[in-house]
Amino acid sequence: MSELPKLVQDDPWLTPYADHIRGRQQRLTETIQSIRSMTGGLKAYSYGYRFTGVHLQADGHWMVREWLPGAQAVSLVGDFNDWNRDSHRLARGERGIWQLQLPGGALKHGEKVKLHIKGADGSERDRIPACILRTVQDPESHDFSGQIWQPEEEYQWNHEFDPSGIDSPLIYEAHVGMSGEEGRVHTYREFANTVLPRIKKLGYNVVQLMAVQEHPYYGSFGYHVSSFFAPTSRFGTPEDLKYLVDTAHGLGLAVLLDVVHSHAVKNMAEGLNDLDGSGGLYFHSDERGEHPQWDSKCFDYGRPEVRQYLLSNVRYWMEEFRFDGFRFDGVTSMLYWHRGSTAFDHYDKYFHDGVDEDAILYLQLATTLAKQLKPGALLIAEDMSGMPGLCKTTEDGGVGFTHRLAMGIPDYWIKLLKHTRDEDWDLDEMWGTLTNRRYGEANIAYAESHDQALVGDKTLAFWLMDQEMYWHMGAEDDHPIVERGIALHKMIRLITFALGGEGWLTFMGNEFGHPEWLDFPREGNDWSYHYCRRQWSLADNPDLKYKFLAAFEKAMLEMAAKNHLPNQPPAEILNIDVTNKVICARRGKVILIFNWSTDHSIPDYRFKIPGGGKFQLALDTDSPEFGGHDRIDPSVTYKVDENDEVSLYTPARTALVLSPA
Repeated sequence: MSELPKLVQDDPWLTPYADHIRGRQQRLTETIQSIRSMTGGLKAYSYGYRFTGVHLQADGHWMVREWLPGAQAVSLVGDFNDWNRDSHRLARGERGIWQLQLPGGALKHGEKVKLHIKGADGSERDRIPACILRTVQDPESHDFSGQIWQPEEEYQWNHEFDPSGIDSPLIYEAHVGMSGEEGRVHTYREFANTVLPRIKKLGYNVVQLMAVQEHPYYGSFGYHVSSFFAPTSRFGTPEDLKYLVDTAHGLGLAVLLDVVHSHAVKNMAEGLNDLDGSGGLYFHSDERGEHPQWDSKCFDYGRPEVRQYLLSNVRYWMEEFRFDGFRFDGVTSMLYWHRGSTAFDHYDKYFHDGVDEDAILYLQLATTLAKQLKPGALLIAEDMSGMPGLCKTTEDGGVGFTHRLAMGIPDYWIKLLKHTRDEDWDLDEMWGTLTNRRYGEANIAYAESHDQALVGDKTLAFWLMDQEMYWHMGAEDDHPIVERGIALHKMIRLITFALGGEGWLTFMGNEFGHPEWLDFPREGNDWSYHYCRRQWSLADNPDLKYKFLAAFEKAMLEMAAKNHLPNQPPAEILNIDVTNKVICARRGKVILIFNWSTDHSIPDYRFKIPGGGKFQLALDTDSPEFGGHDRIDPSVTYKVDENDEVSLYTPARTALVLSPA
């Protein structure tokens, strides 16, 4: 018998599935070998975006190519020919690729274009090319078109950046369009010039950008993508996006794209749905091609042309825009035919029951390619199933992601705040939720999701303080609900950060408890942009309590940088004191003490720290600069005695972090 895959060696519970894991490795190897025999390697294979689409060639002529194997006729229409459907017909070539060559002066920068396609079913529609690099929306008709984008001067990059130096990803998740004070759509350059410096100052080292791939409905948060290679024109030009990435790199920030390869918008007018009239093409033509929860189309990852299209998309964003990696959206939906609608209560669910092996192959290819293009790439999977090996290398039998989102943690906090009194919080359950994960597969912890910021839901701050935030956030106001909310907001974020993963993520504004929901323009609000914003001035105002939460976030990340958190071995429990509502733990070299009691402060609290040592205060949620009551003396040194015990004062609703003195 051949040697067990390392994934199985590391987890003996996977031994019954060793052959299945070997099979995945073998299929990946054979696929890469086949690609190498055809094109020379995965990198060359992923150059598809330069082959199909509308491109100006090195010799000065234009080449138009589109993969439409089922189409009966195809023509290029646009401003250049007054949208004449007969004058510029494409010819059918090999492998279902249609093409047309035009002289250099035929197309001009800024002109709108589409393809007129007579499909296999006889339908005739004007469609947007699948690899178009820019789309624009008519402000009156709201119709989207492809746009020729060939500026006279290419963007000149100013900064080189290597993300491999980031051992603990501290991720600031952001939406460019809603990143400003005013209720309007904000631009890539505005974000680069005004928001990036804030992110850097807070101590984050990664920016994750949502809603960059073009999407027809703004309110979809960018998850119903129509044109996968087109940066949304709502926020500016492709050069403006490059400026944003370049500026971030100059500040020492890695930039991730929230890439959507899990599904696509159904719209035929803007998207890929039934592009050649065959009923499928990029998507499954039966019920597998319909996503029941998202009302969208699901890709056919078993079709080589679809895999090549998506792999080319990976290369495009990393090469043309220099993104440092991706947060892959909807990975759970990709991995399983049931789209994640089941309980993952047995290992069979990861290897036998309803698994889309074609999707796993695609993801293995995508992570392999990304690492070839940029060896330090950060590749984060949005997965709630806990599939073993998702964040193990393909060489070890895994899928190849570097991290997965710890999606159960924000759900836990919402349920706790919604259904349980403070006095009844179960500390064992809290510890279990924050630490129960597959070690050796890095997690990104977060206390609340971006979905909670949308209208109809509540952020952590709003669950804690609700409407009192509108009336009692003055710096000197001691309203009890707000006092409780400020204290618990800091504690919840700190314990999630310290124990919940090997990286950290926050959605913009949540770090200072932004009080409003996000409400995209829609019929229900008369298409208003008023609440489609982030009010940074709240955190900047010295007369408001938001400044305390912002200051705490900055101090927490500074403490983490000094102590190499959170990318450390698993946290060690030192004491769970159910009676006094105290959790004591060690992560790396720091000691963490959380007093969750509503009213019980303990002046001589004792617990054991094996190994002894001296410690000093590294972070105190009760510090006055964080809106606390200044009950802890920061000058005290805490010495572990001969019984491995330490004594300290732990105030109610306060957390302390001690580091070696």
